[in-house]
Amino acid sequence: MIRSFKDKMKVKQEAYQAEQERLAIIEEQKRKEREWELFDLEQKAIAEKNQQILAEEEARQHAEYVQWKQEQRILQEQQEQMPAKPINTGIGMGHDATWKLTWMSFSTHPKIIDLPMSEKIRLFKIAQSRENDRMNQPAVLGGSSTEALVNYALSFSGDRSGATDSYATTTFNPDNYSLWNGFTLSFWIRPDELMNQTSTILGCKATGDVARFHVGFDSAGNDIRLGIGTGDMDNISNTLEVGKWSHILVTYAGTQQDSGERSVRMWVDLDPKLTGTNNISWNNQDEATETYTHGIYFGGRNTEGTGYSQGFACALDEVAIYNRSIDLDGTFATEVYNGGTSYNHLTNGQSGLVGYWKFNEGSGTTITDHSGNGNHGTFGAISGDTTAHPIWINR
Repeated sequence: MIRSFKDKMKVKQEAYQAEQERLAIIEEQKRKEREWELFDLEQKAIAEKNQQILAEEEARQHAEYVQWKQEQRILQEQQEQMPAKPINTGIGMGHDATWKLTWMSFSTHPKIIDLPMSEKIRLFKIAQSRENDRMNQPAVLGGSSTEALVNYALSFSGDRSGATDSYATTTFNPDNYSLWNGFTLSFWIRPDELMNQTSTILGCKATGDVARFHVGFDSAGNDIRLGIGTGDMDNISNTLEVGKWSHILVTYAGTQQDSGERSVRMWVDLDPKLTGTNNISWNNQDEATETYTHGIYFGGRNTEGTGYSQGFACALDEVAIYNRSIDLDGTFATEVYNGGTSYNHLTNGQSGLVGYWKFNEGSGTTITDHSGNGNHGTFGAISGDTTAHPIWINR
């Protein structure tokens, strides 16, 4: 029987639809197979990751066990030895020399605790091997023999005849941080020459009196000399000793205070040097009209028109500057002094830290400003002589 054209088209349409359904079934099967393959790969990846985590955990536990065994061995060796002698920390001022060189006190020291175990053991053995007379010498004020292993300071030559005139420059400008409204300056110093001539430990001074910010000595009577704004105070009793570390803290209440309340205070170690009422004025310097860069110097003074001047042979450490008056009764001065070189101005809870140079680099020609303001110190070149630089020393 001959089918009509319509019937033929219907048969073809049905066959086409059947083929499409068959292809769709095949494609669905392939999709499901791909999903199962991806699922299988994911499961394998998860299994491999879990195995890696387990392996890392086993390695960590093993490392902790090895570290514990090392600590136990050191403790056992120490117990077999004679009891350690007390170490004189040089704190003085009524503090007892009670710190002992034990593994527990050494390994948990703030500047040791985060070091790798191998480095802890190496430094501890160095400390153990030191002779008792060396260990019992006065160390850093407020510190211990651990400090001497890891703490650095910077030594300057001064500018007397024959000296190399070494110093360091910074971009720290007191005017940029409104120090005229109050400041606190803290630093450790070791004088390395007689204090019988006009000299400056650190600071700067413009031609006008409005920009005094320096600490040093007066030639008459070996007194301490302090320059703030319009005031140049001398005749401050000097109890610093050549070759001995001391801490100095200066605080200024600020020009915003009423006349009679612009107090300046100074402590050398725990000894108050300025306790009366001062009327020091310090005017805001218009930096837009200035050609003189007021960055403070270390080891001398940055003087407008002269640059480095009044150099002083000394060692400096832990210089910190706040743009507010913290201490008028000696509480903060006592806190910093007792903290020694372990004291951290970044974590003491005080606000207004605008400059902080730890002097802990130990090498190179840069002194990092840890305040975050980027006023790093740089060794100064004297008349093109790049070898006339300050010297890193171990405290």
